[in-house]
Amino acid sequence: MLLEFRWHGRGGQGVVTAALLFARAAVNKGLYALAIPFFGAERRGAPVVAFNRISDKVIRMRSSVKRPDFVAVLDPSLLGLVDVAGGLKLGGTLIINGSKETAEEFVEKVGKRVAVVDATGIALELGLKLSGYALANMPMVGAVARVSGVVDLDALRKAVYDVWDGRVADSNWAGVERGFKEVKIFG
Repeated sequence: MLLEFRWHGRGGQGVVTAALLFARAAVNKGLYALAIPFFGAERRGAPVVAFNRISDKVIRMRSSVKRPDFVAVLDPSLLGLVDVAGGLKLGGTLIINGSKETAEEFVEKVGKRVAVVDATGIALELGLKLSGYALANMPMVGAVARVSGVVDLDALRKAVYDVWDGRVADSNWAGVERGFKEVKIFG
């Protein structure tokens, strides 16, 4: 089994952190995992992409992911700017930070399975903000985990508490858990 993931967002939204945490959770499940960041302009607000490969065997490929099984979109404003569904495998799933209407529109537009979670709303409710911007990355990690079935809540919780401690860990964990529980799948 080899599953490939692509994460889309903007600089400063925690796209790379999301990919790293997801890989750590997969390792906690006894899988092999890579997190591969890709930086372009390296400034806040610029489109950013990160990738994951997760497998039950050693992973030797280190290149970017061209044909993902799952695509996560942290910033819904990218939907009209970037071909986020480009290269998505047949039977793959697009996981969007947005509303039911966004999901239904994308199911119709790209003919793919789409999952949606209000990651921004969750982040704002939980106070997951940096410089006043909502950090949707942790709810999106939870949503991607649930939709892909690769990691469970126990592996995610361990990953969060391995990286952070105290109130920071608690609030990030709350975001992951809510994203996991609140994601909806369409198509």
